[in-house]
Amino acid sequence: MSTTLEKSKVSNGRTANVSKNYEYHPLEVPTTVDRKRLLWIYAAPIVGIHLLALLAFVPYFFSWTSVIVMLVSIEIYGLGISLGYHRLLAHKSLKVPKWLEHGFAMFAACSLQDTPAKWVANHRMHHIFSDEREDPHSPMVTFIWSHFEWLLKYNSATRSLTNLQKYSRDILEDPFYMKMEKTQIWPLIYVLHGIAYFVVGYGIGYWNTGTSAGALQSGSSLFVWGVLVRTVVNWHVTWSVNSLTHLFGYRNYDTTDNSRNNWLVGLFAVGEGWHNNHHADPASASVWHRWWEVDLTYIVIRGLKGVGLAWDVIEPRHKRSAVRQSANQ
Repeated sequence: MSTTLEKSKVSNGRTANVSKNYEYHPLEVPTTVDRKRLLWIYAAPIVGIHLLALLAFVPYFFSWTSVIVMLVSIEIYGLGISLGYHRLLAHKSLKVPKWLEHGFAMFAACSLQDTPAKWVANHRMHHIFSDEREDPHSPMVTFIWSHFEWLLKYNSATRSLTNLQKYSRDILEDPFYMKMEKTQIWPLIYVLHGIAYFVVGYGIGYWNTGTSAGALQSGSSLFVWGVLVRTVVNWHVTWSVNSLTHLFGYRNYDTTDNSRNNWLVGLFAVGEGWHNNHHADPASASVWHRWWEVDLTYIVIRGLKGVGLAWDVIEPRHKRSAVRQSANQ
């Protein structure tokens, strides 16, 4: 699969704030999309959780503790996507023990962003057809399409077993991921982690107030903010990598797509917003190419490597080239 990802090309020249190799052109939706067919399996939870998250505006569910937990949880569960689904599984940018890899996948499941095999297949298709018509979620169609509409419409390319085998065969070879694909374990993980938030909040509330009413309020608050609001925020952060970072920002590299570095997305998406850097060198475990392009996911990767929990970490191309030049001297 690594060879197929090499279609994401970059020229030898490096430029800032320009796009020499990419000319904006509006696109139709992929040929495999049926815009009349709504995917209720995605539409129902997306609409439902957005509506439930509005409970955060009810004073009963507010507490500063829950808000702080929500903010911290955005980053923690975001690593399940950025480090787990993206750099570990989709690009094989590093290796970690299987128990840790599966742990990151379970954190990703707590963000309710589909199974590992489907997520990886969609992402690999995005790299192969980036900002071309068969890209599953290019904003060259519309911003709304790339942000979330593509999830709601039936696309035979992203739903077929044939394409899943084509783009995620290596993922499905792992029995754990195959089980997640064939059963309802991954939404069950989400439900169980939501219950855990409520139970922990209930316990904290009872400890602080000594009353069932106080415990119920604390548990409900932690569930609304730590689970529902955090899920909605994580969704939009991930979706913004698909939409905003192909429309707004600057370019370090002349890639053959419209990928851009967006500092706002980089901040909230634990480094994933430096998207032009990623498309220029998708195999790399780091997108930290300039001093201000802080990559929190890579910091975690370096920490894991430091304690022996990560190895074969692929550094950015310019660092790999420097190492080869030193070795040849």
